[in-house]
Amino acid sequence: MKKTLLALCALFVSLFANAQNDKADNIIGTYAAGVGKDAYKVQITKLADGTYQGAICWLAENKDADGKIKLDKKNPDKSLRNTPMEKTVLFKGLAYDKDKKQWSGAKIYDPDRGISVKMTAKFENAGTLTIRGTVLGIGESVNWKKE
Repeated sequence: MKKTLLALCALFVSLFANAQNDKADNIIGTYAAGVGKDAYKVQITKLADGTYQGAICWLAENKDADGKIKLDKKNPDKSLRNTPMEKTVLFKGLAYDKDKKQWSGAKIYDPDRGISVKMTAKFENAGTLTIRGTVLGIGESVNWKKE
């Protein structure tokens, strides 16, 4: 009886932990954002440490006015300025906060401005992820549609 009770407790704890991880993993996938020539897609993946990373994986216009592949020219890290925009990492280290039901703990990089700001992410509904970037209490939100 004692072994059965311990086994049931272990099973319950395991199921509960997996349910929390599954909810956190809902963020994994490809998202479409922007419109027209400013449209882009972001691929969110899970890293080995259990946090999440988002990187641009597609641009509607991936070439500049000279017909060359767009590069991350405004990146404050000079060693990344030759990275194609379609491979630019926007954030890494994003973690799920089960109490707030959102992801946080990372900074999101804005390649148009060349800056990184504190970010949070949460689902407004099943298919729309709202990304909020803030600096000094001033923020901006964008919606990404899960594909």
